[in-house]
Amino acid sequence: MQRERVSENVYWFQSSVYAQVTAGVIAGPQWAVLIDTLALPEETLAMRDFIESELNVPVRYVINTHHHGDHTNGNIAYKGLVEHVVAHKNSLENQKAVAKRNQNEGKQLFPDTTFSDDWSVNVGSERIKAYYFGAAHTNGDSIIHFENANIVHLGDLLFNNRYPYIDRSAGASIKHWIDVLDKAQHTFDKESIFIFGHAFDPKAVTGSGGDLNSFKTYLEKLLGFVSNEIKAGKSKDEILKATAIPGVVDMNGDTLNHNLQAAYEELTEA
Repeated sequence: MQRERVSENVYWFQSSVYAQVTAGVIAGPQWAVLIDTLALPEETLAMRDFIESELNVPVRYVINTHHHGDHTNGNIAYKGLVEHVVAHKNSLENQKAVAKRNQNEGKQLFPDTTFSDDWSVNVGSERIKAYYFGAAHTNGDSIIHFENANIVHLGDLLFNNRYPYIDRSAGASIKHWIDVLDKAQHTFDKESIFIFGHAFDPKAVTGSGGDLNSFKTYLEKLLGFVSNEIKAGKSKDEILKATAIPGVVDMNGDTLNHNLQAAYEELTEA
């Protein structure tokens, strides 16, 4: 597991083996708030040990940016240790549905505090606010803002230079994802530091509003390309054979085919 200090009291933690998923923590004088909990037990426990022994504070709240297991499987390590696990209400519903399908409800620590639009808490002199701007990567993605530090954890709303996972089974919408990123750009300022849920380069998990714009542009080009191919009479199979999207040069990974399929299904579902 990798970790890095972002500001005086904010750190990110990154899984070294599980798709480089990134968690975040902000520590106050008496307790800490953890954003996502990783997936592997050994990494979750190592992160908890660092917070308790090195930062010398207990975790009081866990906030899940969304329900996927690489962000929530580690919740169980905080059972009986935190006051609340917080998430958007759709994230809770999705997590319960997946756990029931996988028959592993007993290995989950579900959120006990949910919200519809926003939620906030104070940690010492720091104010933490969670926002929900609508369906995107799933229908339950939250953005977490450490207001005084001006650091924003985006969860999987941003895959930096990496083809994203678009979870249509959990209400994802590429069109709305573009709107969510646009709203985020207008909500936070040019001084904001963003923490990304995933990045192709494991060291590039923080960035600026320019990275939001780059990823938004990718989603726009993805929808535009598939839409034009459909209008040209191409079949789904023909569209899925594409190995690149015109004008896209900075995305990497092995899920382009998945992105094309998600875009095709979204554009033709009506």
